[in-house]
Amino acid sequence: MKKIRAFIRLFYFAGYTMLRVAQITLSSLVLGENLHRSMRIRKSWARHLLPAIGVRIRTAGTPPDFPCILMGNHRSYLDPIILICSVNAFPVSKAEVASWPVIGYGAKLSGVLFLKRESASSRKRTLDGIAKKLREGFPVILFPEGTTHSKPTTIPFKSGGFKLAAAEHVPIVPVAIDFSSKEDHWIGNDTFLPHFLRRFGERNMQVQVRFGDPIYGEDPLVLLENARNWIDFELLDMQNKWT
Repeated sequence: MKKIRAFIRLFYFAGYTMLRVAQITLSSLVLGENLHRSMRIRKSWARHLLPAIGVRIRTAGTPPDFPCILMGNHRSYLDPIILICSVNAFPVSKAEVASWPVIGYGAKLSGVLFLKRESASSRKRTLDGIAKKLREGFPVILFPEGTTHSKPTTIPFKSGGFKLAAAEHVPIVPVAIDFSSKEDHWIGNDTFLPHFLRRFGERNMQVQVRFGDPIYGEDPLVLLENARNWIDFELLDMQNKWT
């Protein structure tokens, strides 16, 4: 039964995503490119897709609708999709996602910044792209740990986004994400298809998302420390309540 459920959800995931990508493409051709419209379609896609494939999200706090950098811990490749259910923002994603069938193309059309983490020039271009989107009035989603993991609290944050927030005088909005089962953490070399077939055969996947209050400041290290402390506290609280 689990395998059948996983395959049904996989086909739904692919088919529904293709439909929404086609919607963005056609609307851009007929009505002209409009990023706000594409992001609304993207949010609708995420809000319908995740429950359909068994992802149950509980959200607390107020998602931002102003220029800021959302700094979140990183558990899964689903994290950006989970967050765009609540906020029209530009996620920063690893460059490999751009080559994923359907998803990569849709991401390019609907507002995702791609980063080659091992490339200094790519990091510089990405930070420049983040600054541009902030100045245009958009929130941006960053995962400053740089990788997914299953540790109970955060691993060391990279400081680039915090330096940018201080320089651009925009707030950091911390966000904590956790899953009820560590099996749902998408980590290491776990690729898309094996993970999907293994985990989406379960009846459902429980996720909690908590948005914090904006953190303002001119010292990047203080911003980093305050955001990390808030996320760590919320993660431990969630884990206590899961059990």
